[in-house]
Amino acid sequence: MYKTEDNLIRFILNEKEIKTDMPAGMLLLDFIRYHQRLTGTKIGCREGDCGACTILVGELIKDELQYRSVTSCLTAIGNVQGKHIVTVEGINMKELNAVQKAMHDESATQCGFCTPGFVMSLAGFCLSGKEVSNENAIASIDGNICRCTGYKSIERAAIRVASLMKERKNEEPAKFVADKKILPDYFSTIKERIKNIRNSELQTNDSRFPTQFLGGGTDLYVQKHDELTNADINFLFNKKELKGIIQKGNKCFIGAAVTITDLCESEIMQKYFPDLQKFIKLISSTPIRNIATVAGNIVNASPIGDMSIFFLALNAQLILNDGKNKREIALRNFYKGYKQLNKNPEEFIEQIYFELPKAKTKFNFEKVSKRTHLDIASVNSAFSIVVDNEIIIDASLAAGGVGPIPTFLEKTSLFLKGKIISEKIIHEAIEIAQKEIAPIGDARGTEAYKRLLLSQLIKAHFIELFKELQIEKILAA
Repeated sequence: MYKTEDNLIRFILNEKEIKTDMPAGMLLLDFIRYHQRLTGTKIGCREGDCGACTILVGELIKDELQYRSVTSCLTAIGNVQGKHIVTVEGINMKELNAVQKAMHDESATQCGFCTPGFVMSLAGFCLSGKEVSNENAIASIDGNICRCTGYKSIERAAIRVASLMKERKNEEPAKFVADKKILPDYFSTIKERIKNIRNSELQTNDSRFPTQFLGGGTDLYVQKHDELTNADINFLFNKKELKGIIQKGNKCFIGAAVTITDLCESEIMQKYFPDLQKFIKLISSTPIRNIATVAGNIVNASPIGDMSIFFLALNAQLILNDGKNKREIALRNFYKGYKQLNKNPEEFIEQIYFELPKAKTKFNFEKVSKRTHLDIASVNSAFSIVVDNEIIIDASLAAGGVGPIPTFLEKTSLFLKGKIISEKIIHEAIEIAQKEIAPIGDARGTEAYKRLLLSQLIKAHFIELFKELQIEKILAA
């Protein structure tokens, strides 16, 4: 298709404004390295696991310039329209910048291949506006892998970087790091420059039904890299109407393009799910959470999709849109079989909504994986339970990795209603759950192992939610 000014992709790359007619489905990593010759961004796994390709994406949100670290190996250039992209070359100064110097002084690099990714993640921490703490600085590098150092030297470098930011207080991060010479001066000019291009929404195609909807792309690009590069794509990630988390009465509505990070930072979600940050830390890594969308995780239909399990336990409803009509469907009815959805090809998820927990509702999410970060689950589980005077009024238990689809354990949930919490009831619930599941052995564990994990996770839900009943001692007896 002939490229007009309206369908050119425009963004700022470091200090340079970019206008390109390259395919919108091209990966940012490939554009940076092969078309801009910025080779500091490394090619590693191409699956979002290693962090060697980490870059920063800055955008205006409510007139605030916000930066997040992302994996460029899973980011389409169509998703960075109107934004500021920063590679490791874009933070270079005449001398080592403060982040690079911290890495050097703490001997936090050996072979050096992973170093640009770590530097960018720490620069992202400086630009993020997050509370300045050693814990948050170290958490910012949870998406980066190093095979040489053992990490302790890198953690020391992260702590040193955190100390540089302690004076920031409420000052805008980009201005602070520029003024303090932590990062280059030009960061203080980006807010005004980005306003000139942010209103130009990318026009992709004239097809009524695009061949591919794309959110953050964190799973699709792993599966369909070659196919997506030149695909006819409807980019959903930047659509304003698919953003936002709002409360209407006793219901919470989540836009399909809301990222996992957006979910974690939502005041509404934090209010009703006090342990939300603990749950979210179990879901991949910071750079992935920054671009992975809630709807993308659901529509991906992985049997172990973390957000699918989370929202199954909340009996979430989906609003589907085909461009003309909308319809609602319960998430529990959305999965027909392995990777099979109760959805027409032209439909996309517009919103997810659910009833907010009541005063006596307790919720918990558990996950077992080989690594804490950057890994998919062997088995995961979410549990919503309403208890009054130790009597279970309502219960909803969901689990992943125990069948071909994200599974709502209907019989187990029904069994628990009306029961008084006890060791006997918990064990009987586990026995019923074992009859509801059909796990298979694969790279993440044998069938027997996954059955054991689900039993342990059900126990963990009760132990975590009812500490006052000393269930841990009961179950250990």
